[in-house]
Amino acid sequence: MAEPVDLPEPDRVEGAPHPRETLRLIGHDAAERGFLDVYNSGRLHHGWLITGPRGVGKATFAWRIARFLLATPPADDNDMFGAPPTPETLDIPEDHPVMRRSMALSEPNLYLLRRGPNEKGDKLANEILVKEVRKLKGFFSMSSADGGRRVVIIDAADEMNTNAANAILKLLEEPPANTTMLLICHQSARLLPTIRSRCRELRLSPLSPADMSTALGGTGADMSPADADALAELAGGSVGDALRLIHQDGLKLYQMLMRIMATMPDLDRPAALNLAQSLAVRGQEEKLGLFFKLVDLAMVRLARTGLGTPPTRFASSDEQAVLTRLSPHSVAAREWASLAQEAGDRARHGLSVNVDPASIVFDMFMQMRETAAKLR
Repeated sequence: MAEPVDLPEPDRVEGAPHPRETLRLIGHDAAERGFLDVYNSGRLHHGWLITGPRGVGKATFAWRIARFLLATPPADDNDMFGAPPTPETLDIPEDHPVMRRSMALSEPNLYLLRRGPNEKGDKLANEILVKEVRKLKGFFSMSSADGGRRVVIIDAADEMNTNAANAILKLLEEPPANTTMLLICHQSARLLPTIRSRCRELRLSPLSPADMSTALGGTGADMSPADADALAELAGGSVGDALRLIHQDGLKLYQMLMRIMATMPDLDRPAALNLAQSLAVRGQEEKLGLFFKLVDLAMVRLARTGLGTPPTRFASSDEQAVLTRLSPHSVAAREWASLAQEAGDRARHGLSVNVDPASIVFDMFMQMRETAAKLR
């Protein structure tokens, strides 16, 4: 028998605390108030869809709700002492047993549904498989003895395959007693409409620059104020994306991209080739993917600049000059927007047919150079 493989947690961002370990939720007071208003009304819905961009705190919010529900006894209409006070926050004491057990993933009334191992058991599956959902049957049977609340967190619901989604839909249609299901979702359009219709939605928005700075400080990331501002700009209000940028040296990568774009339409070919070759090295697949995202972001920012709505904050010292020079008018904006789509499609196709990544990157620079030359 093969030795079991120690797989990473699929819902943890590298270098950051897991959402269950993050006690403070920053920038989403309105969403918390919205949930508490419903809770205090006595009409708690059994299914909640927590939506918003990736990395803005949806999982942290779900864990706060879960701990709150499990640590707060349900109101008893027949309580001789009257109704309990209405909570004004989702906070629970840090020494509460629910807090300790949830941190250790040992809370018996809480189930975390997430991607598990693939069929071979040697890697994480690319999606949540129905076999993971079937484990809920055991959870409901084992946790029903005390008659208290039960909470299921699904992270993330849009990662479920069709069979898993249909199994969850049945639970939402006929929910077990005293059960609240919290579905974290990055792209709600990928969910079955019937799942969406059976949940109450709480949407979280990207964080403000000030909230981003506070949240990044809470992760323990060591950076200068200037780098924090630049990361917040590139991450678009997502702490998760900012942490990915930190651990893949994304800020430096974007600054290198800007330096090469500053030479267009002539193009510093040696610099472009060196960068392309460095991204094609085995083991740099994640950084290569990040590069394509940053190129797409740069072209979107070029298009916005040409349309007269340039960014108000910049991620490198020369970015403002580059954007202004390469996209001075609306015609340029349309060209850059069109290239963003075309270049992304060509890169994805190239990767799918195993074209050398260095060639794909250099080809992308050449497409940008041609566009810049056309607009000169």
